[in-house]
Amino acid sequence: MDPRTRALLEAPIGRTILRLAMPNVAVMVIQAAIGLVETYFIAKLGTDALAGLALVFPVQMLFVMITAGAMGGGILSAVARALGSGNDDNANALAWQSVWIALSLGLLTTFVVILIAPLLYGAMGGKNGSLSAALIYSNVVFAGAIPLWLYNSLAAVIRGTGNMFVPAAVTAVGAVILIPLSPILIFGFGPLPGFGIAGGAAAVVVFYVVGSAVFAYFVWSGRGVLQPSLKPQRFRWSLARGILKIGLLSSIASISTNLTIATATALVGFYGPAAVAGFGTAVRLEYLLVPLVFGLGAPVASMVGTNIGAGQNKRALRIAWTGAAISGVITGLIGAAAAVEPHLWLSLFGEDATMNAVGSLYLRIVGPFYGFFGVGLALYFAAQGAGRVGWAMAASLLRVAIAALGGLLMVRLGAGTAGVFAALAAALAIYGVLNVIAVASGVWFRGRETKVDGATALKLAPNEGTT
Repeated sequence: MDPRTRALLEAPIGRTILRLAMPNVAVMVIQAAIGLVETYFIAKLGTDALAGLALVFPVQMLFVMITAGAMGGGILSAVARALGSGNDDNANALAWQSVWIALSLGLLTTFVVILIAPLLYGAMGGKNGSLSAALIYSNVVFAGAIPLWLYNSLAAVIRGTGNMFVPAAVTAVGAVILIPLSPILIFGFGPLPGFGIAGGAAAVVVFYVVGSAVFAYFVWSGRGVLQPSLKPQRFRWSLARGILKIGLLSSIASISTNLTIATATALVGFYGPAAVAGFGTAVRLEYLLVPLVFGLGAPVASMVGTNIGAGQNKRALRIAWTGAAISGVITGLIGAAAAVEPHLWLSLFGEDATMNAVGSLYLRIVGPFYGFFGVGLALYFAAQGAGRVGWAMAASLLRVAIAALGGLLMVRLGAGTAGVFAALAAALAIYGVLNVIAVASGVWFRGRETKVDGATALKLAPNEGTT
């Protein structure tokens, strides 16, 4: 067995999670910095360009979450479980299946987004110059949807082997290249003309193209755990189905996070634009928790998947609980700090009195419940590793329903923004608790079977139960 795989099966749990998580957390910080730098340069093109970027950003981030966290989670889980069970042939074949899935869904993404972009950004409030800028940026970025899908799919293949360093290193080096490349393509340099907002989008596409090429070289050069054939392998539905099942269900969970925030924004909108601004600035902190927990969640998913593949179910559960505890403590401390001193965060975005009042109210009410969000999200990633995301998806949808219906009820009862925020806090608490109950009930192991070349074998370790 490869030493990296053995470490996932035998090394101390907490130390291994933290060791593997550190590169991922660094990646999340770098990616956030890339977004801020690009926004800074595009802002110099004027208000319309900045507004156009703002219109595209939620759609772009949704597909990043789907490709990296949802479908990427399905790929990571499949590779990890195959390696854990000792089925190296399937693990190697999964690399090619990931490529076929990325090519297909990348092409579909390009077609659908470019087709609906005028209606979508118009419905989001884009008009005249801002709509024109949004369409230019969006068409360039999503014309490169295939590189985006390949980049995150191949990164997930590598993470599935327990290697978190290579994806982090490629992202870091890519950022070093992207940060100067973006202004060069936007404004021009020497004989090279500037392409305006399209140049910023082109720089992002170049980042994904080069990164995908580096990941492909690493995987197919045999430098990692996997040794896939250089000759393209045929599409195998039996393997792709497992990836798609987890990935598609996880995509619903990713959409639900954005839907919750969008619904809450609409409800807060009843109290005026200043209230929306205050909520929007405060809730950015919650958005930042998602990539932070992903940094922990990816190694947890890899370790859980590898151990379940090897039949070490009790260790898989210990990994899940350890990851959830670490995530809950970190996000809980962040939420508590924001609740005690909300101005430390809000002052980064402005000093408007109404904005700060509403934002402070949100952080004081919802911040103390961030720990529940961290626990629930960590267990969601663990469920991806286990290949059982049904309950995690149900918890995500229930969160949306509670936030939407509870918030609307508060508005109609005249409870003000405090009532809306109380509904959001309750939704976070129930989301975390439901994920804990689901994992504790043993849903990961009920009727679990692994099919290998047409044969079916129950994957349980000797003397180890299913709970």
